Amino acid sequence: LMLALICAFWTAATIAVAMLRRVPFADSLWTNETAIRDAIVRKGRRTAERTDFLFLGIDEPSKKLDQVSEEEVAASPALTAMRRGYPWSRDVYAQLLDRLCTAGARLVLFDVVFSPVRPGDDQFAQMLQKWRDRVVIGTNIAGGGNTATGQTDVTFVLPNSALIPNALRDDRVGFVNYWPAGDGVIRDVNYTVTDSQLVALMQERAVEAGQPGENRYESFDARALRKLGHPEKLPLDGFPRAIRFGPTDGYRPHSIFQVFVPAMWEHNYGNGAAFKDKVVLVGSSSAIDHDVHPTPISDETPGPVIHFHSIAAALKGEFLHETSPVANLALLVAAGLIAWALVAFVRQTLLALTLEFAASAAYVGAALYLSDSRNLFILTLPVLGAFNLSSLFSLGCDFTLERLEKLRTRRTLERYVSKNLVKEILDNPHGYYNALKGVRVPATMLFSDLVGFTTLSERADPEALVTQLNEYLSAMTAEVFQHGGTLDKFIGDAIMAVWGNVRSLGVADDAKCCARAALGMRAALRQLNDRWRSESRLTLGMGVGINQGDVIVGNIGSAQRADPTVIGDAVNLASRLEGLTRIYGVDILVGESAAALLVDKFHLRSVARAQVKGKTRPVDVFTLIGERGKNENAELLTWLATYEDALQKFRSRNFTDAKILFSRFLEFYPDDFLAKMYLDRALEYEQAPPDEEWNAVEVFKKK
Repeated sequence: LMLALICAFWTAATIAVAMLRRVPFADSLWTNETAIRDAIVRKGRRTAERTDFLFLGIDEPSKKLDQVSEEEVAASPALTAMRRGYPWSRDVYAQLLDRLCTAGARLVLFDVVFSPVRPGDDQFAQMLQKWRDRVVIGTNIAGGGNTATGQTDVTFVLPNSALIPNALRDDRVGFVNYWPAGDGVIRDVNYTVTDSQLVALMQERAVEAGQPGENRYESFDARALRKLGHPEKLPLDGFPRAIRFGPTDGYRPHSIFQVFVPAMWEHNYGNGAAFKDKVVLVGSSSAIDHDVHPTPISDETPGPVIHFHSIAAALKGEFLHETSPVANLALLVAAGLIAWALVAFVRQTLLALTLEFAASAAYVGAALYLSDSRNLFILTLPVLGAFNLSSLFSLGCDFTLERLEKLRTRRTLERYVSKNLVKEILDNPHGYYNALKGVRVPATMLFSDLVGFTTLSERADPEALVTQLNEYLSAMTAEVFQHGGTLDKFIGDAIMAVWGNVRSLGVADDAKCCARAALGMRAALRQLNDRWRSESRLTLGMGVGINQGDVIVGNIGSAQRADPTVIGDAVNLASRLEGLTRIYGVDILVGESAAALLVDKFHLRSVARAQVKGKTRPVDVFTLIGERGKNENAELLTWLATYEDALQKFRSRNFTDAKILFSRFLEFYPDDFLAKMYLDRALEYEQAPPDEEWNAVEVFKKK
């Protein structure tokens, strides 16, 4: 009951704050909610940049013409007019409009208010009439308080009448205004407005519904949508629409002067082909003009680019909506109920906190998903506040009650047993880390490593190499897991696996599982190499070392990080054996202790007597041929008996007979590395026998 009351209190408090936006705390809550929505817009999916939109910027190079020669200026009437200084003669815009439309531009938008009368108005008016179905120019809406009437006056700054008479009703003219929110950020777009809605916008209050019979005005973007043949995309109710913006760096401007330079017109625009079927927007891109505005995607979004974002959003239907007040109320109530259920039924504090964090993260993920896929903003900060405040205060209350109960139990027990025993019983009931304090067990270790991988990595494509390495490691670890091994760690391209440290089937069975894993790794690598070879990719070689012995199992590491692993002399020998695979030309080497456990189920081949670095006693080393009774090669096994006989004679200093037997083996297997190696040594020792202390042991001074 107490938990339910706590959750109900915080849920009700959050609902009250969420509904009363004018109180100070609630106002800051909604400010932060807006910031979260801006972050969702900024980090979420963007409306794709349209390739048929092109921005011609009125920039400083176009105003100064310092990148154009005097000969080029003299040869172009437009450049000559531009050279006289900015603002330019309207004849410049007339020539620009005619040039773009003649080149096949689908629509030309001038984000410019041509209000003052200027030279060239007649020529520009003619072009505006000639291309009236493919051009839109801007008008500006201003407003201010009238001290005499106490009302707000709305003023339209229109193109001068020499350009377009009765411009307010002409479909070539639309208002370019965007009305930012109270924090100055443009999030919403008005495609149409009525007289009463304009007054509301000027007074910075909620936009009102239009009254019957009122004048309705269309925006610059709305006019563009109509002329593009998409009037159905327009929201006609006059209410603003939050849009999904495009890329932050989208719609980069091109200098307008380049259109009039023949070489640039040809090279940059393919003699006008670049403008065919394009929507071309002409507007300011000069830093001096300061035509930039804060939006959710950037603090300085150029005004003309916002028009492109607005038109693109409408064409794609990328309007962002928010949940209704009823839905918001339902979300807040659900948050309180879930918080109560979490604390009431999950009695472990750490687990409850983990679930709380997971639920909060899932809700944020849902907000991102719904925004990206459904264009829907769900109430975020108030819901998370209701959920986390309810659950945290409930957990705090529950924890306090539990501590009080624990203290009462401690005081009761202390009346019967000593205090230190009570402390141990209550504070450490499960014997923390008992199993990982350190224990000695018999285990079988496997080390595998790629042959020549370091050299390969220096000249291979990094991305392809990482992909190939991940394929290899995935296949190898699959074999380890399939045969009951524990993946101890990855060491670059090397793998360390252990059998018997976590769960043991018995010393012999652990060793056999390890051997089966090694054979599986050999077969898996062969299949990988066959596929890589067919794909013209590099093939890889592998070395595997296996050893068995007593090891120490424990949680090894520092105070900051520790891992359960195995250490000991048997582990080191397994690693050394893996390194010796390069010396003896085999892919798997098995230590003496492991071989003794495998010989009844696996065919082994003697390799050498080796004394590895750090060891004072030599060990017999073997390689795995295969498991008995599975895909046996009878001929190979027969000749391996000859090889083993030859090796015994070699070790007993009978080099002549050893030479004969190794030669006989090589007649059938001429590429066998071990037989060749021992034949060469037998021939050498036959001519110059070793001293009497020789015992066929190879001593390695390096790892």
